[in-house]
Amino acid sequence: MKKQPQRMCVSCKERRDKKELLRVVLGEDGNIMYDPTGKHPGRGAYLCKQESCIMLEIKAHRISRGLKGGSSDDELRALASDIMKQAQQ
Repeated sequence: MKKQPQRMCVSCKERRDKKELLRVVLGEDGNIMYDPTGKHPGRGAYLCKQESCIMLEIKAHRISRGLKGGSSDDELRALASDIMKQAQQ
């Protein structure tokens, strides 16, 4: 049995299999974006697919800290809505 890579959700701090989490990446251009493939270059952070984790992230700006990059509230809200759409699928 092959061991699955584990990652920690930046919001709830729970460790889960990488494929169970959503990846957000700070691209080379400085923009934060959702990475559905998990293969975009740049620093990545992971979120659970739960709405509570995503909403908590918007309030606490943990993705910005996890990615070590600044982002505006508007960018985070747009990112959160994109993630919410993906999480519902």
